Amino acid sequence: MLSTSRSRVRALAVIGMAGVVAAIGAVTHQASAAEVAAPAAVGADARRVEIPRIAPAITPPAGSRPVGAYVVTRGTQTYTCAGGVFTGASVPEAQLIGTGGRVHHFKGPSWQSQRDNSSITAKKTAESPRPGTIPELLLTVDSHSGAGVLGNVAYISRLLTSGGVAPAGACTDGATAAVPYGAVYVFWAAKR
Repeated sequence: MLSTSRSRVRALAVIGMAGVVAAIGAVTHQASAAEVAAPAAVGADARRVEIPRIAPAITPPAGSRPVGAYVVTRGTQTYTCAGGVFTGASVPEAQLIGTGGRVHHFKGPSWQSQRDNSSITAKKTAESPRPGTIPELLLTVDSHSGAGVLGNVAYISRLLTSGGVAPAGACTDGATAAVPYGAVYVFWAAKR
C-alpha cells in the first residue's frame, strides 16, 4: 500500500511539473513587424523564453531590440509593515532562467548574471496594472557593471505578473511579509 501511495505522489509530481513546463513554453510573443524575436537560448544553463504581448503604456522605445527573456523560477516581493499596514515599495528576491542562463534579481532593483557576474540596476519608467497581481513595468537601466550577458541592456520589461501583492489587514510595525510572485523579464538594448 505504501509503495502505491508513493507511486501516485510521484506520478502527480511528474504531471504537475509537466504542467509548469507547458505553461512556461506556451507563452507567445505578439510582435509588431518592427520587433525582432528574442535570441535563442545559449549554454547548458539557458532556456528559451518567448516574449509576451506588451501593453502600449510600457512598450520600450522604438528601435529597442530584445537581448534576453527570462522567467521567474522562484521569487518573492517583501513588504514591511508601517503604520499598521503592509504598504510602500516591495523588495524583490528572485531567481530567473532564460536565454542567457540564470540571473539573480534583488534589492535595488538589481539583476546579476550568474554566468558572468555582469549586473545592472534600474528605475521604474512606467507601469501597466494587472488585476489581482503586481503591475507590469518598464524600467530604465541606470547603472552597469561588467560587459557580459547584461552589458548592453538599456530597458527591462516585467510582464505576465502573478502574485506579489502586499498582504491586506493589520500588522505590527516593522514586521515583514515575503509574498511569492511570478513574471517574465525581457531585457532590451537601445536602438543602434
